[in-house]
Amino acid sequence: MSTMTSVTLARRPVGNPVVEDFALREEPIPTVQDGEFLLTNHFVSLDAGFRNWMNEGTGDNVLPAMPLNEPVMGLVVGSVTESRHSDYAVGTRLMARTAWQTHSLSDGSHFIVVLDDTETYADNLYLGVLGDTGLSAYFGMQDIGKPKAGETVLISAAAGAVGTVAGQIATLHGARAVGITGSDKKAERLVAELGYAATINHREPLEEQFSQACPNGIDVYFDNVGGPLLQTVLNHINTGARIALCGAVATYGDPQPGPSNLFQLVTKEAVMQGFFAHTQVERYPAARRQLAEWMEEGKLIAPEYRLTGIESVGQAFADLFSGRNFGKTVVALV
Repeated sequence: MSTMTSVTLARRPVGNPVVEDFALREEPIPTVQDGEFLLTNHFVSLDAGFRNWMNEGTGDNVLPAMPLNEPVMGLVVGSVTESRHSDYAVGTRLMARTAWQTHSLSDGSHFIVVLDDTETYADNLYLGVLGDTGLSAYFGMQDIGKPKAGETVLISAAAGAVGTVAGQIATLHGARAVGITGSDKKAERLVAELGYAATINHREPLEEQFSQACPNGIDVYFDNVGGPLLQTVLNHINTGARIALCGAVATYGDPQPGPSNLFQLVTKEAVMQGFFAHTQVERYPAARRQLAEWMEEGKLIAPEYRLTGIESVGQAFADLFSGRNFGKTVVALV
């Protein structure tokens, strides 16, 4: 293949992204200069959090705002196929934050995790349960949630990439996992396949569902959504509750009012803490080993929503926000 294909940001999404927000651009594979290497990508990861930086003026200390008509930033897994960089030999497998492309040219300044050659796991797993989403579930649950046997652990966006792992981790600790999702079909799968004890459909009136699904209150809330849902949850937390803020998908497209009942954190002596997996790269190997061990023991499964071909990347991202996915969303590049 002598050309590379990129998915570019054709226009800034309004609300939830749609396929027309993105375009394909084909160009020659760039020449590798001194201090650079070429990554041939095998899988593209679709992660709702990147929607935030598609808005104009949203640059921060993590990422800049995405420019129009340039490749969309995102996570990939691939192999180094040409290198003039001393740290990245040809054949090295990497998980990197580059862009939605068939090939990525890098000088090593991107967020990069070198994959262990002794591990035989499939590449796609390093974007899901063994990648940022699984590691986010692990760090958030282990460090902040700290679920105990018999406690009620509530997870929003429970059928998404992070939520499917977070709920299973809670169950592994003997807690009772309750998942919030948007469809009855997904709710059934959460219980039947992932061991969730109960579910809440956020498209239906919430108060009665909370009383039924969480009759003893909420000890841990793993939040992937933010927005008005967080306010409702705060009304049901127990004394000493722990709230892990992983994402805020409800606010990525349209700003939403923040909770007006934060005094609940005071009266319930609760902890609410945000976290970011990318700042904990040194912990990746140990966390990945634990997640892999649980998978090998049959205690953790990794559902996946997969499309194929670079031309499917925009559709896959839109599907995240329309609720078509169950588990981790990836696109295989062939």
